[in-house]
Amino acid sequence: MIENLTRATSAESISDGPGSVITLLTDTPELTCNTASFEVGAAGAPVHFHTKATEFFHVTDGVLDVLVGDEIHTLTKGDFISVAPGVKHAFAPAAGHTAEVFVGFTPGMARFDYYRLLGRVRAGEATVQDIIDSQPVYDNHYAESEAWAGRPRNAEA
Repeated sequence: MIENLTRATSAESISDGPGSVITLLTDTPELTCNTASFEVGAAGAPVHFHTKATEFFHVTDGVLDVLVGDEIHTLTKGDFISVAPGVKHAFAPAAGHTAEVFVGFTPGMARFDYYRLLGRVRAGEATVQDIIDSQPVYDNHYAESEAWAGRPRNAEA
C-alpha cells in the first residue's frame, strides 16, 4: 500500500532566494523530504539547529558545503551526511559550484509551511521577522558560526 506518492510533474516548487529552488516531496509526522537546487553563489540555508529532528542530506549532483557543529564538510555527488538534533548546521553550494540535494527530516515536522513562508518573504509578502517568530513552530532555531561566516562563497570553479 502506498502511503505517499508525489509525481515530479505535480510537486510544488518554491524559490526561497536567488538561485535556490526547493521542491516539496513529502511531509508526514514520520518523514519530511524535499530537494534543493542551488546555482553558483546561492546562499543556501543559514546556520540553525533542530531540537527534535535529525536532518540528512544526499548530494545528487554538484558540490555542497555542510557545516556540522564547527566543521565544514565538502560533499560531492553520491555523498550523504546526517545531523543529529541540537547540532548547529548550515548548507550551501561550495564556492564556484552548483548543487542538487535530497534533504530529509525524521521525524517529520510539518515543514512545508516553513518553506512556503520563505517563498513569501522572497516575494515580499512576509518579513524576516515572520521567519524569526516561526522558529518554535517549525523547530528551526537560528545560530551563528565563525567557521561558516568565514567560508569562501563565490570563487570560480
